[in-house]
Amino acid sequence: MTKTAVGNPDEPEGDGKHKRRNRSRANGEGSIFPYRNGYAAYVWVTTPAGDRKKRWVYGKTRDVVHDKYVKLLNEAKQRPIATTVPTVEKYLTYWLSEVIEPNREAQTYAQYETLARLYVIPALGRKRLDRLTVRDVQAWVNKLPKTCQCCAQGKDAARPEQHSDPRKRQRCCAIGRCCRAYPSRRTIQAARNTLRAALTHAQTEEILSRNVARMVKLPTMRKRVRGKASWSVEEARAFLESAQSGNDPLYAAWVLILVMGLRKGEVLGLRWEDIDMDAGELTVSMQLQRVRGQLVHKERTKTEDSTGVMPLPAICITALRLREERQKAESAARDEQWTGKGLVFTTRPGRPIEPRNVNRSFAHRCKRAGVRSIRVHDTRHTCGRLLAALDIHPRTAMQILRHSQISITMEVYTEVPTEVTREALKRLGDSLTGPDGDQSGTSDQGA
Repeated sequence: MTKTAVGNPDEPEGDGKHKRRNRSRANGEGSIFPYRNGYAAYVWVTTPAGDRKKRWVYGKTRDVVHDKYVKLLNEAKQRPIATTVPTVEKYLTYWLSEVIEPNREAQTYAQYETLARLYVIPALGRKRLDRLTVRDVQAWVNKLPKTCQCCAQGKDAARPEQHSDPRKRQRCCAIGRCCRAYPSRRTIQAARNTLRAALTHAQTEEILSRNVARMVKLPTMRKRVRGKASWSVEEARAFLESAQSGNDPLYAAWVLILVMGLRKGEVLGLRWEDIDMDAGELTVSMQLQRVRGQLVHKERTKTEDSTGVMPLPAICITALRLREERQKAESAARDEQWTGKGLVFTTRPGRPIEPRNVNRSFAHRCKRAGVRSIRVHDTRHTCGRLLAALDIHPRTAMQILRHSQISITMEVYTEVPTEVTREALKRLGDSLTGPDGDQSGTSDQGA
């Protein structure tokens, strides 16, 4: 019985020598062959580490595998190819611990870690990194606006069924009354950006050839409308007058926040060595924040341009001198128990002030002053409008508010409400510094 040679059905007929020549491949190209219920192929590739290894592809038919083989062969000629690819969850874990945590701010790491753990990994974590498609990411992004995060994260289910305090027991999703805690557009965008940043690094490490997260579109959502998130000049004046007459220990902090536009963390991180009251200057170089349960005194602020010398108006110098006298009295009363380490704003024993306590103190002072309750951060909008109402040049306002781009200053801080008048500003200055007080400083810049 004569054996019949079975060759490649795609090869042209001819003598055996011709067949063998067509079936042979160049060194390093790999081969295609039947495997289990389909076909398999491998290509010799150079890994990102510089090693030569086989990279395999599989498929049900020879044509499918052939297409994958040709694509892989072309990619291998252009760039290094990873032979083992982790899942999205494993790569995010590596990226957070080895890339972000050692090289970025603690607050940045905390934000990335939270978004990855709560939003990205539960939906996409099991996908292999190189098999993640634009459609996968787009479907995830489209689903987020309709996903109650209280249900998804088990927030209400984690509460006890019975508790003496009704606010601490199960009250919504766990008992069948969904609270519809849908994420905001900003949260969805931040979650997408977290995945995009991780995939960008995977490209840098030559694990991926493209970033699928860059190609998705965010769903159209209505922005959450807040109430009037800024004060009129009259409200700001009433607030400061109440704090001054009430001997508020944070009076100087409120002055710096409203008049200088300092952020809460910048005020709490301010040191006496950053202030030159004789020269009337203040240097913003530190920031105090609570990150993952710990108070962190950071050496730099939000952007590189945020660190700089700023002029101190007379009202700020007066408030800081009052604060200095108060702190010296508290230190003398505590004697050896005083633990202050050069911070301007501390508790009576000298410890750093908890940022959340500042929020509570601010809300309490709003009630005492009889003004609308807004967030501490919203006072920056009031400061910006005061600067705009004084006809301060946008470039000067940008420097005072320490924005990184002039467009931010123009868009957010130059809308002057109708109730803001020059007469109100004059009354504000007169009531806080006295009619004969020095009105130079910030108000005169760019006017």
